[in-house]
Amino acid sequence: MTGNSVDNTTRDIAGTTALSRTPGRWLHHWDAEDTVQWKSAGRAIAKRNLAWSIACEFLGFVVWQLWSIVVVFLPGAGFTFSSAELFWLISIPSLVGATLRIPYTFMVAKFGGRNWTIISALLLLIPTLGMAWCLGNPDTPFSTMLAVAALAGLGGGNFASSMANITYFYPVREKGWALGLNAAGGNLGAAVAQFMVPLAVALLAAGTVGLPLAGLMWVPLILIAAWGAWKYMDNLASAKSDVAGSLASLREPHLWILALLYIGTFGSFIGFAAVFPKLIMDSFGTGVGIAIGPAVISLAFLGALIGSLARPFGGRLADRWGGARVTVACFGVLAVTALAQLSTLPLNSFPIFLLLFLLLFAAAGAGNGSTYRMIPLVFALRASTGTDGRMSATRKGSAALGIISAIGAYGGFVVPQVLNASRQATGGYEGAFMGFVAAYLVLMALTWAVYLRPSSATSLGHV
Repeated sequence: MTGNSVDNTTRDIAGTTALSRTPGRWLHHWDAEDTVQWKSAGRAIAKRNLAWSIACEFLGFVVWQLWSIVVVFLPGAGFTFSSAELFWLISIPSLVGATLRIPYTFMVAKFGGRNWTIISALLLLIPTLGMAWCLGNPDTPFSTMLAVAALAGLGGGNFASSMANITYFYPVREKGWALGLNAAGGNLGAAVAQFMVPLAVALLAAGTVGLPLAGLMWVPLILIAAWGAWKYMDNLASAKSDVAGSLASLREPHLWILALLYIGTFGSFIGFAAVFPKLIMDSFGTGVGIAIGPAVISLAFLGALIGSLARPFGGRLADRWGGARVTVACFGVLAVTALAQLSTLPLNSFPIFLLLFLLLFAAAGAGNGSTYRMIPLVFALRASTGTDGRMSATRKGSAALGIISAIGAYGGFVVPQVLNASRQATGGYEGAFMGFVAAYLVLMALTWAVYLRPSSATSLGHV
């Protein structure tokens, strides 16, 4: 078999129907659980689709997080927005992206994974070109800037459709690793955006002339990714939307509990990643970072980088020790770290500030992986104890993954707005960190009470 064709007539040695292809790169008779098909053709096809899925999702996260670093440059480029308005430009992409994750989950089955990946990638041209247009004029009204920033939420929706697509390509025994790679590859987009934008803006041009490059620089990569998806990805005829499974999972109490935990882990990661550049600017000015020629690269990108790399590590720990135990530990670290940050803010020490935030990102990233790992296990154990109803645990768990990932992403809106409210009320961020400490302690207690406490009626044991 070659990368672009499938033998339409052969059958595997087990007698199962062979893969066939119809125009539009539609694959029929796909069965990732068929070991013969998987070894002979399936694995290569799945890897190829995973590679281009990661590329497109990576750019989705890049676009989703562009405004997190661009706002740092706005005051120096002649834009006269207030601090509260800058917080809205940071947080509105997360609000829109989280909301779009719900419909994006169903787009793969409706249009085909390849087709929707092409469409969703090309849609990223709208916020990037819109950003370039807005940033070229310091007189751009705030309402226009906010609308264009909201369009960056298109990148946040890509995660849901990308994960939904890849889950169809891999067998259960390899699904966790494939989805982990897909998620981590996407999350890295936040770090790359925060590192590359200052380089492009400061090294290639200056002031309002260079700022539009923050959007324009990604246009060629988006076009390449869309072309790669068109050329090398496949649509699976067997991919079907499970609306009934989604509706059933909404009636499951554990979906809402796990969604709260995911807000605390992934929501913390994406929320702090978005706001970290502004926090550094507000606390220590724009001159703190790595000097590369005339450019000063904010160290904020390290937070998103460490959080992204910690995600698969958290999943591995969950496999060994149990997701609930790892999640409890992560919330404990988050609470202690936020408390330490609250205590050391008056010192005005950038090394301490950075170190504590990197620890916070590591804990949030690891908790992100461990919480995500808990979701299918919780539904499977509910089924084994007879409390999961007649619908299969697999269907409910699969549907819950998309819904929980959408709800968790709202943390990317909540975290910046909590920090904004604290700054507006007190002139500082101490009040916000007090709230974060309390929230992490509550979530840690909730995780222990529901999933670890032996005497709890709802305890599910070794999740």
